[in-house]
This record gives sequence, C-alpha cells and structure tokens, in this order.
Amino acid sequence: MADTSQAAASTVSAAPKSAPFGKTQDGQEVQLYTLTNAHGVQVSITNYGGIITSLLVPDKDGKLGDVVLGFDNVSGYQSPAYLKAGPYFGALIGRYGNRIAQGKFTLDGKAYSLAQNNGANTLHGGKQGFDKVLWQAQPGSSADGQTLQLTYLSKDGEEGYPGNLTVTVVYTLTPDDALKIDYTATTDKATPVNLTNHAYFNLGSGKDILGHVVTIPADRYTVVDAGLIPTGELRAVKGTPFDFTTPHAIGERIGQVPGGYDHNWVLNETTGMHAAATVYEPTSGRTMEVRTTEPGLQFYTGNFLDGTLKGKGGKVYGQHAGFCLETQHFPDSPNQPKFPSTILKPGQTLQSSTTYQFGLRK
Repeated sequence: MADTSQAAASTVSAAPKSAPFGKTQDGQEVQLYTLTNAHGVQVSITNYGGIITSLLVPDKDGKLGDVVLGFDNVSGYQSPAYLKAGPYFGALIGRYGNRIAQGKFTLDGKAYSLAQNNGANTLHGGKQGFDKVLWQAQPGSSADGQTLQLTYLSKDGEEGYPGNLTVTVVYTLTPDDALKIDYTATTDKATPVNLTNHAYFNLGSGKDILGHVVTIPADRYTVVDAGLIPTGELRAVKGTPFDFTTPHAIGERIGQVPGGYDHNWVLNETTGMHAAATVYEPTSGRTMEVRTTEPGLQFYTGNFLDGTLKGKGGKVYGQHAGFCLETQHFPDSPNQPKFPSTILKPGQTLQSSTTYQFGLRK
C-alpha cells in the first residue's frame, strides 16, 4: 500500500494545468485551472468567481463523467440569460451566502443597507458578489494533492458591507477522490461573513436529480416565509418531507414542499469536521459524502431552472437538473440573534472547511 500511495503522490506533485477561458465583459483575461489526481479524477476551476466548471469522477463501470453543471467558457457565466436566471453555477459565494432580509442589518449600533437583488432581499452577496469578480490565482501542490489558491480583497463599502475583507480559498483535489475547500478571511471592521460554494451536482446521466438518494444528519431545519427568509423557528424534521435522517430519494416527497427544497438544515454535529450529507445515485453507482465545519446546510433542488440555459455541450438545464449542498451559517443571521453569529471582527480569522468525497457503491 505504501508504494502505491507514494506513486500517487509523485503523479500529482506537479501544479495544475492552466488554459485560457475567455475574457470578462470588460476585457480581462480569464484562466481555467485543472487539478488531477492519480485516478484520473479532474476538477476544473476558473479564477472568474472561483467557479467549479467541471468535475470528472468515475461511475461503477470506471467511466469518467462530469457531475457538475456549468459552461464551456466564461461567456456562459456572463450571458444576459444567465444573469437574469442567477443560478450561481459552481461559484464561490460571498460576502454573505444566502439571504439577508430587506437588505438591511444593524451592527454595533450602526444601520447598513445592502444591494437588494432578490426582491427586497439581498442574496449571495448582492449584485456584484464574489461569484462575479476576478480572483488572484496561485496553482500549486501540497501533501494532500494539487491545489488552487484564490485570493480576493472585498473593499470597505463593497455592496454595502463594512470593512476591507481579505478572503483566501484553497481548492485541493486529494488522492482519494475528495474535493476539499478551505476558506479563510480577515477584516479591519466588524462585518457579517458567510462563505460557501454553489456547485450544482448530478451524479447520474439523467435529465434530473429526483432519483438521487439523500441523507442529511439534521433533526431540525430553519422555517422560512414566502420570501425564503427565516422566521426564527427551528422546526423538527420528524414526520415531515424535510426528514432526511434516513435515506430518501429527492423526488419521493418533493411534491409536498411548495416550490421544492430550498432550505437550511441545522446539522446535528457542530464541532470539528462533521457529516453534512450523503448522496447515492443508483444508476451510476456514484456516491458523494459532504463533511464540513459549518453548522448549516442549504439543500436546493434546482427549482428555478427552466430549460432556458444550455450548458456544456449544449445540454439543456431544466428544472431539477442539479442539486446544491451549500455548507454555511444560517440565512439572515445578522438579523437573527438566536442563530450562530456570522460577525467577523478585526483580529479574528474566519476558518471554514468543506469536503466533497466521491466514491462508488456497486
């Protein structure tokens, strides 16, 4: 076994490959970085928005397949149709993932108004969130595999948020077929921060994800109003279609949830790296295990996809074409004092990690 692991380590010691990925609308060159391990698993990430554009993992027959939604070049992520739909395919999300009610919060006695981009609310950082900026990229390698480090300075006042926030995100593709995402952030003024990744997964080859079997170790979820803003209630999942403490197919009870799943689950474990979800796709045999240091998980089932977007190879993305498992703090936490705090203060360092571990069940 030792010889095998050493061979694997030497195979992936080189830095990720890079290639042009097009230009931003203001003419800046965009790069695509591809991380590979000894098994041939590949993840491609662009420095535009830190977007995971593709992720190739084997099925039960050993055939590699792309398990995330996305586009063949950066223009797909900037098209009017994409910007209107706003699905955030594969992107890094910040300064605040999920929703803040009415685009307002008060911190240390001062009221702040944010860019409203989801009705009256702020969603995923505002109109120009971290998903639409060019990150500084540094490809490399570590003992854990090939890496891509992305850094961005969100300046004081950007989208209405206080403080100069320096964010570093490191993607690592490990020898055992896990994609690890490590987030760190520091600030010079107190500010709310909630960082995540918005990858849409489809572990099979079908048009939708309704046959995927999901387990989420969470006994409660955050109840939301019609605008998907938490009411403050943490409700027991038992006896409801939100109970994934035992495995259930996504399509089994989705019809009982108006609009489909787009909710935050309160994870049972909160210390260290802990289980957040397990997914199994019976046709391909692929599995995905999500572990995180975060207290919450947004499970979203691609409810707003309507077939207007065509992705890689011209594939049409209809309703439920992919699902998201966004590790996070809870929505609207700056306005919910009973929720875990998302306030980062000067002198503190935010540290958060999430892994997506791929495997097979034959």
